[in-house]
Amino acid sequence: MFTGLVEGIGRITKLIPEKGGVIVEINTSFPLENTQIGDSISVDGVCLTIIELKKYYFRAQISPETLIRTTFKYKKINDLVNLERALRLGDRLGGHFVSGHVDGIGKILSITRFQDFSRFEIEIPRELSPYIIKKGSIAIDGVSLTINEIVKENIIQIMLIPHTLKVTTLSRKNIGDWVNIEVDMIAKMVHKWLSPYLSSLKSTQKEKITIDLLEKYGFL
Repeated sequence: MFTGLVEGIGRITKLIPEKGGVIVEINTSFPLENTQIGDSISVDGVCLTIIELKKYYFRAQISPETLIRTTFKYKKINDLVNLERALRLGDRLGGHFVSGHVDGIGKILSITRFQDFSRFEIEIPRELSPYIIKKGSIAIDGVSLTINEIVKENIIQIMLIPHTLKVTTLSRKNIGDWVNIEVDMIAKMVHKWLSPYLSSLKSTQKEKITIDLLEKYGFL
């Protein structure tokens, strides 16, 4: 589990093909103290397992499934990535709950500068639309952000403050770049729980309310 608060930036130094997947080697901008082989780490919002470790370096395996579903299929040597080690019990939760299980890939449609701030317009996969709300949370390349506006069903606006631009790779993004998207897991849970009731509500709007109908849906 992660918070979406990036610890630092890493640089990809190797991408080694292995049995349909890839081993990625990353140099870090911060020391990996109190980190062990087998620990989870978020790389651009993707939860990976550390298989080799030094003070400023680690390796992790990327499965074929992860390559298909994330921006790792576009990564190259020397690309920069956002890094966050897993949340420890008792740590402050400053962002929101981020699992590191990417839901899909989004595309940056526009970037507008407002002095030291930047507004991004991002197109997300249409199937993720039910889970986004204005002022709700979303993770973009592993960064916890707030949805400022919903421009269309699957197009959102986010505003980046100077600090976020300084400590993440988002300041280096360009129009047309792809980003990993993880929607708020609480939104997904609530939608799943409520879906049967919403379906029932839609069906009752087409039917007359009768004793049989009330009994059918558990009201009697």
